Amino acid sequence: MFHTASSEQIKAGRVTDVYFQRTIEMLRAEGIRKHVVAEVHASTLPAGYEWGVLAGVDEVSVLMEGRRATVWCMAEGTVFRADEPVLVIEGEYTEWGADETALLGLLCQASGIATKAARCRIAAGTRTLVSFGARRMHPALAPMIERNAYIGGCDGVAAVASADLLGVEPMGTMPHALILILGDPVAAFRLYNRRMPEGVPRVCLVDTLCDEKAESLAAAEALGEALDAVRLDTPGSRRGDMRAILEEVRWELDLRGHQRVKLMVSGGLDEHAILELNPYADGYGVGTAISNAPVINFALDIVEVEGKPRTKRGKKSGRKSVLRCPRCGTRRVVPAGSDTRCECGGEAEALLKPLTADGKLVRQPTPAAQVRDYVLQQIRGLPLGTG
Repeated sequence: MFHTASSEQIKAGRVTDVYFQRTIEMLRAEGIRKHVVAEVHASTLPAGYEWGVLAGVDEVSVLMEGRRATVWCMAEGTVFRADEPVLVIEGEYTEWGADETALLGLLCQASGIATKAARCRIAAGTRTLVSFGARRMHPALAPMIERNAYIGGCDGVAAVASADLLGVEPMGTMPHALILILGDPVAAFRLYNRRMPEGVPRVCLVDTLCDEKAESLAAAEALGEALDAVRLDTPGSRRGDMRAILEEVRWELDLRGHQRVKLMVSGGLDEHAILELNPYADGYGVGTAISNAPVINFALDIVEVEGKPRTKRGKKSGRKSVLRCPRCGTRRVVPAGSDTRCECGGEAEALLKPLTADGKLVRQPTPAAQVRDYVLQQIRGLPLGTG
C-alpha cells in the first residue's frame, strides 16, 4: 500500500495531532460544551513575499461538510495579505476541533503552490508556463499540486491524472529516453513527429547527446514547418550561462530562416530565473519551484468563547471582517460589524463569505478555469518583491 491517508481517514478526523483528539475527549468527558469562533490567518508570508493566493478551499468544504459548524471563507484564488483572516469557523469546539490539523494542511500547501505559480506567471508575462512538478512529490499529491499550479497561473499541466481532474489536455514535449533508446536525435525527432497525435505541438528536446545549437538545427531541418519549438533542459553540469546558450540557439535558428521556432526552457527554474531568460525564451516548464513551493504558514486561533473576545498572547481577539474597496483598492481588517464605507466614498466588499452553514454547503465549488481567471485578474500589476 502507499503511505498516504485515505479520504475516509481525513474525513473521520484521524489525520490530526493527538493533542486535539485528547482535548476533545477531555471536554466531552467533563460535559464542557463551549461555543467558539476561530480564525485562520498567516502572521507572516515567505521571505520577500508581499501577498499570497488562497487555495485549498474546495477541499476544506469537503472536510467541513457535515460538521456542526459554520464556516466563512475568502473565495478560492483570492489574493490575501499577512494578518488577514482567510477563514472563520464558528460552533461548539468539540464538533470540529480535531479538524484543525487537516484544515491547515489543506490550505497551507495548496496556497503555497498557487502563490508560487502566480509569481512565475507574473515573471513569465504572456509566455507559455507549464507545470512540470509532478515527479518531485508523492504521486498521490500530483493532482492537488498541479490543480493549484494551474489556478495560480500555469497554462497547463503535464501529469495525465492532473489534467483529467482539471478537464484539460495534458501538456508535454518528449523525454530524453526516446532519444537515448534510438541512439540518434534526428531519428527520435522524426518518430516523434510521425506518431504524435494531430494538433499536439511538436516540441523537440535538444540537449541529449549534442550541443543545444546542433540539435536545435537538426530538429528544424528534420521537421521543417512542423516544428513548433525546441526545449532546452540542459543539465546543471553543462549549463553555464543559460541565457547565453539561448541567445546562441536563437541566433543560429534565425540565421537559417527558422524564426518561427520557439524556445522553451525547463530545469531548475523559478520566477527569478524566468525574468533573466525572458529576452530569449518563449515558454517555461517549471517543476520543483512550484511543487515544492514554500508553504503559507497559516495558523488557527480561537478569538471568541461564548460570545466574548478571547485569544492567546500576541493575537487580536474578537471576530473580524476583511474589507476591500473596489473603487480604490484599500484593504482593511476591522472588528466584525464595522462600517463598510471607505474613506474614498466607496462601499467596501467583505471578503469572508459563507462556505458552510451548520455543516451544509452554501457555496458550490468554482471550476478551476474560472478560479484561474480570477487569480490572473488580481495579480495584474502586483509586485514580486524579493522572495
